[in-house]
Order: sequence, then C-alpha cells, then structure tokens
Amino acid sequence: MSTLKKAHELHQKYFVADAHNDILANVLRKRNEGRVKVIETDYLADMKEGGINLVICSLFVDDIYLPEMSLRRALDQIAALYEEMSESPGKFRLCRSATEIKSAVKSDEIAFLLSFEGVEPLGNDMSLLRVFYELGVRGVGLVWSRRNHAADGCSFIPREEGQRGGLTHWGVKLLKEIERLGMYIDVSHLNNEGFSDVMKFYRQPFMASHSNSRKLTPVMRNLTDGQVKEIASRGGFIGMNVCSAFCGDAEKEKITEKHLLSHIKEMLNLSAPVGFGLDFCDEMRRLHPQPAENYDSIPNYASSVKLTALMLENGIAEPEIEKILGGNLLNFIEKVIG
Repeated sequence: MSTLKKAHELHQKYFVADAHNDILANVLRKRNEGRVKVIETDYLADMKEGGINLVICSLFVDDIYLPEMSLRRALDQIAALYEEMSESPGKFRLCRSATEIKSAVKSDEIAFLLSFEGVEPLGNDMSLLRVFYELGVRGVGLVWSRRNHAADGCSFIPREEGQRGGLTHWGVKLLKEIERLGMYIDVSHLNNEGFSDVMKFYRQPFMASHSNSRKLTPVMRNLTDGQVKEIASRGGFIGMNVCSAFCGDAEKEKITEKHLLSHIKEMLNLSAPVGFGLDFCDEMRRLHPQPAENYDSIPNYASSVKLTALMLENGIAEPEIEKILGGNLLNFIEKVIG
C-alpha cells in the first residue's frame, strides 16, 4: 500500500481537527453578496475529503472595520454560521464542548468551535465576553497582529513602531474572566512580552493555535523553543500553520508540506502536543494582495493527507500521527472547556 493511500485511510479512521480557520469572514462576505449555503457549497466537500471532524472558526475583524464596526462584524459572523446551519441541517453544527464535538462526529456532522482572533469586538467592555460565551464562543485569541485593549500583537514582518508592551491591566483582568467562564486562551499573534505575562498571570493550559517554530523560521509569529516548552509544560497545544512565511524562506525556495513536516518534527523533539492549525488564507489574499512570498504551502484539507503521508515516510508512528491529526487538540479541549 502506498503511503498516500495509507494517509487517506488514517484521515478517515481517526479524529482530524484544525485549530484555526478564518472561514466565517469569507462566509459572511459571500452571504452579503446574496449567497446561501456557502459552507455546504464551497467548503464541505474539501473538509470531507480531508477527513475533517472539527474546525475551530476564528472571529476575525479586518482593520477597515475598527473600531466602530468590530462588535457588529463579529456578531454578524456568528449569525452567518447560525443561518448556514439552518440552511444545511445535519451537515455541521456549532459545538461548545468536547462532548458535543464527539456527538457531532458520531452523527457524521462536522463540528465547529468558535474563537476570537483578537478581542477588538469586546472593546473595553468585559461584560460582552459573557454574551459571546452564551452565543457559543469558547476560545479567546487575545490579539491579532495589532494592539488592542488587552495587549500588543506581533507583526508578520519587521515594521517601524514604538516600544511594545505586554498585557494591559484590562488584559490581566480578561485572563481571569476567561478562566472563570471556562474558556481557553490562544497566544498565537501575541508578542514575547504578552506571552510572558500569560505565563505569569494564568495557570491553566493554553494554546498557540497557528504558530510554528521560530528556531526553524525566525519570524515573530512563530514560537521560541522556550515558549514551546512552556506551552507543553502546561498541557497546552500548538497548531502548525501552512503560511509559507512561517514555514521557511519563501524568497529562496518553494515552500511545501516538507517544510511543515520539519516544524512538526521540531515540536516533537521538544515533546510538544502538536497538531493542525492550518490557517488557510489564500482566499483572503486574493481579496487583499500580500507579498508574493505569502501563500498556503498546503492549499486545502484534501491536500493535508500529503503531509500525513510524509509523516509516515519519515517514521512517525501511527499512534503519534493519531495525536497530531486531532487527538492532541481534542485532549486540550476536554481539559479546558470540558
């Protein structure tokens, strides 16, 4: 049997999960253009081919909507998901716990979990966090690559800026409210100072949903070995990002799944609970052109089996692959949000 065929079988046999996808921003845009059943029409077949059981959907608000429209855009994305579920019954569902995720999988439905990618929709109103919790949001990415009321983000590339800060007073209070509600923290996009503050003020397991190894690709969006070890020591989770700029030197060579495999192996060498945090962004890049070296090294879920085939070819044992495909992420969710 070829390793690619074996990889396909593993994706159908085991729980497969992605810790980060900006799908709802794309769904909302298309619905505003008059479309319906967007997830079923544009994304579901690819998810099924890749054996996907769980997708954590970010609530991402583009710069052009800040600050006045950030709350509305986040709520509109959630509303779009609810409408999509009504239009495509039995295809996918919004889940709030590991128990609900397992129930969805048993019913052959794809589970969606909601997470902030930056808390701009909250402004500086802590009480809104409970509102989003009741709507189904369970993850809190404190920042995107910009400053907000909670903390400073880290940029994709070096840029001219003043001194960076860590968590604000409000940001520290936010950590406590996240913990009280039983939500989880996501430190992807957080700068070094903010990461240190999370370690100081937060005691629960936390994740970096879509960040690679800074040792292999030295950009601020990736994690240092020390940060990887800290996440692992807390029983956290790290999701691997397909963005070429985070996987290798895209100005010198074509970035493929082979580069992403190197980051997985580096995480395993550090005993880190690693998995997928794929962050497919090529669709957004077509709307908002970015430097040519930024592209998805794996284009879609169906192609993710090539990465799994490489893991097999490189001697990663099947029990470890099972964890990477989704076991590690599900274990994290069970521990933190139940």
